[in-house]
Amino acid sequence: MKLFRFACAATAVAVAASFARAEDWHQYRGNQGDGKSTESIGDSLNVVWTVPAPLGFSSFAIADGRAFTVIGRDEKETLVAMDASNGKELWAVPMGSSAYEQGGGGAGTKDNRGGDGPRSTPLVDDGRVYVYDSYMLLQCFDAATGKLVWKRDVIKEYDGRNISWLNATSPVIAGDLVIVGGGGAGKSFLAFEKTTGKNVWESGDETITHATPTVAKGDGGDEVIFFAKSGLVSVDANSGKELWRAQFPFSTSTAASPVTDGDLVYCSAGYGVGAGVFKKNGTAIADEVWFKSNELMNHWSTPVVHDGHLYGLFEFKKYGTAPLQCVELATGEIKWAERGFGPGNCILAGDKLVVLSDAGEVAIVKADPSGYHELARKDVLTGKCWSMPAISDGKVFVRSTEQAACIAVD
Repeated sequence: MKLFRFACAATAVAVAASFARAEDWHQYRGNQGDGKSTESIGDSLNVVWTVPAPLGFSSFAIADGRAFTVIGRDEKETLVAMDASNGKELWAVPMGSSAYEQGGGGAGTKDNRGGDGPRSTPLVDDGRVYVYDSYMLLQCFDAATGKLVWKRDVIKEYDGRNISWLNATSPVIAGDLVIVGGGGAGKSFLAFEKTTGKNVWESGDETITHATPTVAKGDGGDEVIFFAKSGLVSVDANSGKELWRAQFPFSTSTAASPVTDGDLVYCSAGYGVGAGVFKKNGTAIADEVWFKSNELMNHWSTPVVHDGHLYGLFEFKKYGTAPLQCVELATGEIKWAERGFGPGNCILAGDKLVVLSDAGEVAIVKADPSGYHELARKDVLTGKCWSMPAISDGKVFVRSTEQAACIAVD
């Protein structure tokens, strides 16, 4: 009897562990928009599938066995739904033009300069997938079929003001609202009812950047932190009312999202700007904790925060050489740096970093401020990799300007 009870208990633990392991990745930078997954992953990388994925820096959103991303096809930005288990295309919907006024397609290492394309990542919620394209058209599709549910043209309907290199932000969700930026005076920040597309609120007179906003827990509920041209602007998610702001320099382009840890908010930009941390204090202006000019620059690679430390890809335009670094959030002190990743991206699963280099290598690294501890590494993709990894059910999904791949982390 004791043996039977032990066997039942062991089975229950194994089943519970398997359920705890499985988690979808609903949007850019994960379910909470913080680059983190609660899943536990192993140290062995094994490619499950690789498929063509032409053009673009859109990342994956994963839900209900489907993986969604945006590619360039037939001169159109195209939303694609794939079977997450094998990479098979389930449906595809052409959207707006993939012709850009400016492009970053020529940048990169000498052997990896090709490719431009869509930058925004889809958002999946409750059987619908939302995409905010380069020309500020926000569309909602049925996730199972690709059928259009509703759309809002921010430029035409809300006096939208697009920017150099065009929109690169992804939609975010807070409660029943899908939130984007880019409208004109008095409506720079916009919230839409997620099932109908009805405009719920509009606020602000700001010029957006390429940085996707961050949804965070505030004292009175969810707040949405936009990284605008003027700096950080936080608004109440339910009403759009401004809560606080922090002035931050702008030069040419800001693309990395704000990173929050309690009352601390980290932000960074390239083109000689630098990085800083602000502390929310309950007033209209946040306190500056530290600022480092022309240092700790995140071009578009948003770091993750874990146990008081930032982990991410730093430096500006150091293609193929930029380091993965650990930085103490409270002080900006660099704890360690490991070169050779370039401006790729990284996310966190449990206490392990999943790092994608700009050349297509995936590395598993311990999130440990004491030093760089690499656990696994594999060359996975060809093409230029400027997109964010995603993780779901123990598998990592990555993109380049040429391919998409799924890797089991056992």
